[in-house]
Amino acid sequence: MVGDSELEQAVAILRAGGLVAFPTETVYGLGADASNAAAVRKIFEVKGRPPTHPVIVHLADAVQAANWAREVPEGARRLAGKFWPGPLTIILKRAESVSDVVTGGQDTIALRVPAHPVAQQLLARFGGGIAAPSANRHGRVSATTADHVRREFGAAVGCVLDGGEARIGIESAIVDLSGGAPVLLRPGWITVAEIERTLGVRLAAPDAGAPRAPGTLAAHYAPRTPLTVVEGDLLVELAMTLVRQGRKVAALALGEARPLLAGVTWAGAPRDAAGYAHALYASLRRLDDAGCDTILVERPPRAPEWAAINDRLARAAAGTSAPEAT
Repeated sequence: MVGDSELEQAVAILRAGGLVAFPTETVYGLGADASNAAAVRKIFEVKGRPPTHPVIVHLADAVQAANWAREVPEGARRLAGKFWPGPLTIILKRAESVSDVVTGGQDTIALRVPAHPVAQQLLARFGGGIAAPSANRHGRVSATTADHVRREFGAAVGCVLDGGEARIGIESAIVDLSGGAPVLLRPGWITVAEIERTLGVRLAAPDAGAPRAPGTLAAHYAPRTPLTVVEGDLLVELAMTLVRQGRKVAALALGEARPLLAGVTWAGAPRDAAGYAHALYASLRRLDDAGCDTILVERPPRAPEWAAINDRLARAAAGTSAPEAT
């Protein structure tokens, strides 16, 4: 685990306006001092992130939310009391002191208290908010290990704190409480039912007036290799057809069975939602590095506990089309 000297180095880098990658329970974050606009701009430059795409500000505890939001409504207090520290991001009206760089020019701010012990120690020692989107190039597969971050950015990041594999493996749920009815902007490991029970009201779907939120672009979380989600009964047939056409195929299938098909790079995925989420991004990165022409992913179940996984796969596949079997 991360030692005191590494934490102190990370804090010094943050205070000097540099970038630090650190683990959370969801994915690794690429962090900068959220009160330093110039430092936050470096995140956008390194990631290639559009300036209108806001970032999440990570806090040591829920009390600090009052420093970043104009008001913390009762619904936000309920969610924070139930799920913080944890994989939930809450969007509120921003405080006047918050930079446009952090919010993407909006009147709202995204806040989260992460549960990973390394993130908690870093935030406690730093004493302020850390703006941190996922530690990967914009739109690409999120990083769930320190090695993923190092391979992605090299020397562009001043310090990478290695907290092991991210426990959950997919990004936080995002709930907007900046307006009237609470709105789910991004599904996460905390389910809709859990959030609704805590709030005592139903979550609304986002409309055209909803704030822009991290990780909600139609195309996101994508490998370089075109990816297509395929129904399970078609996976082997489509893979065989593409191989016969001379294409190299990578496949992510539910379960550990490996069909004996030459020309196909297979990866097995756990059949339970928690195991699948934990392994998803590492699996996509391995298949992306296999030098294939396409990645086929067996469609997971459509049950509520798989909602966030299906959301990430749909965004990863956005902008690509199913390979033509000619």
